[in-house]
Amino acid sequence: MAHGHNHGHDHGHDHGHDHHHDHDPTPPGPALDERLDAAGKSLSDALHVSFTILKVIMIVLIVAFLASGFRTIGPDERGLVLRFGKIQGVGDEAILRPGAHWVFPYPIDELIKIPVEKNINLPVNTFWFKETRDDILGGGVKPRNYRADKLDPLVEGYCLTRSQAAASQDATAAARQSLGASEGSDYSIVHTKWQINYQISNAEQFFRSVHVRNIKPGEIYADVMTADITPLLRSVVEDAIVATMVNFTIDEAIQSADTIPRRVQQVVQKKLDDLECGIRVVQMQLIDKRWPMQIDEAFQAYVEASQKSAQTITLARTYAETTLTKTGGQVARRLCEAILDPNCSPQQREELWSQVTGDAQQILAEAQTYQTKVVEAARASASYLTSILPEYRKWPELVARERYLAAMEEILKNADEKFILDSSGADRDREIRIMLNRDTKLKPKTSPK
Repeated sequence: MAHGHNHGHDHGHDHGHDHHHDHDPTPPGPALDERLDAAGKSLSDALHVSFTILKVIMIVLIVAFLASGFRTIGPDERGLVLRFGKIQGVGDEAILRPGAHWVFPYPIDELIKIPVEKNINLPVNTFWFKETRDDILGGGVKPRNYRADKLDPLVEGYCLTRSQAAASQDATAAARQSLGASEGSDYSIVHTKWQINYQISNAEQFFRSVHVRNIKPGEIYADVMTADITPLLRSVVEDAIVATMVNFTIDEAIQSADTIPRRVQQVVQKKLDDLECGIRVVQMQLIDKRWPMQIDEAFQAYVEASQKSAQTITLARTYAETTLTKTGGQVARRLCEAILDPNCSPQQREELWSQVTGDAQQILAEAQTYQTKVVEAARASASYLTSILPEYRKWPELVARERYLAAMEEILKNADEKFILDSSGADRDREIRIMLNRDTKLKPKTSPK
């Protein structure tokens, strides 16, 4: 038993010792290379997939970046392309018309859309009186601030207009009079409200000449543009109004419907053209005009008198024209001027007389007829007297009495009633009364037979 135990022990000891030397934990060379190749391949595949995905993302980003360059310009807009802040193109080539366009996306290119056909209104109330909230809501009632006796130039807006006296003077003399003249000045005061309607007519010229601040995210260029050019336009319009109104009287300013606004529009447009700002004035409107209410009653009376005077003058001119036309036709006025003109030749007057129509023509025809009748009657009388001249020489008293009786018969035949009085004095005590106011058309009563 002991022998067997030892033998087993020794055998196990020898077996364990041999196993330790025969099995090394390090794998052989070919197996390690295979594992390293598998790991490298996996890493290479991962990197390849990553690079593929990255390429796809980059392509998508590039396409999206380029696609963001497609822009649309509205029908009432014109576009300008700024490449690194510089306008691309010159003249019409720089203007992009309505439709779809492609530009390099920001920050390479920037597309500026300018509303060229949009009508923009700008009210100008610089020359209007100061109104409180109650005055505005008063519905045309006389403003409370006008109850003051004097107009405060620091608070109230107004324009200067020429008076009737100044309108007849030389412009230079009137300007000298207005300098420093407070009382007795030849200028009158009027309050006015204006409104200008304008468009951007030249997008490139406007962008180059007019400053518009940089657009912030969420802002609209048209709104920013309108706000930024308002001070410029307001200044130009105010200067034009002052320069224009001073050439008109207060009557013309109050009664003018379009003359003064049209003149102001011309002055404003000239100033804008000189500035080369690409702005066109569509319409200049005089919204409201009013004289100072401190003199309201006096001015109302003055306006009423002026209207009556103008109405009377108009009626007189109409009556004169109607009378002239009715009397002599279209040539009547020229005929009157020719008659009063000492330098007008008789031939010219005669030619005008031949063109006369209307009542004058009838009067002329009647006069010519009467002239002919008188001449013929005179000739007939002369012929008759010539024929009875021998008889008159023989019996002058008899012929003269006969002519007297014939003349009296001719005279009395048109009388409705005849009264014959005896001149011998036999009826001297008889009283005769004749009713002068009776109806002469009544036939006299015939005495019974």
